Amino acid sequence: MTKVSDVCLSSCGATVVLATSSDEHYPPENILDGKLETFWTTTGTFPQEFIISFNGSARINKLTVQSYLVRNLKIEKSISKDPISFEKCAEKERRESLNCWILLQRKIYLENSEGQLQTEEFMLSGCQATHLRFIIESSYDHFVSIHRVMADGAMDSMSPTA
Repeated sequence: MTKVSDVCLSSCGATVVLATSSDEHYPPENILDGKLETFWTTTGTFPQEFIISFNGSARINKLTVQSYLVRNLKIEKSISKDPISFEKCAEKERRESLNCWILLQRKIYLENSEGQLQTEEFMLSGCQATHLRFIIESSYDHFVSIHRVMADGAMDSMSPTA
């Protein structure tokens, strides 16, 4: 196993293999460049999703997503060689009637950050994945942006499973 502080960087071999929308000025690859000032933006319909594939199998301890105007986000993982057979990892959502964070069966409600980036952390405790799928189910506005996805973890030296 090779320790890498952020396995979701394009410089570490991570790639966005699918995004349900794209703008030539804000492509999905911006999620993996390590810069907060670049981002991927969605079109005005939901759900939206993107899939990040790793250069092999990764063990992820903590996942951090920096976004703007996301209300409900689901994260799924796959250990297949191809980006198929996903299973749920984590989910976060914000309810308007709540003014605090609530954890209920691995579901946390996101706050509307009023013009600031949302920074959401998901503790995954060594979750193994070759692909991660992020599904944005709802938002606070017509468009959302994803600025960074960071995965604290390590790359396994063995190849992905079939």
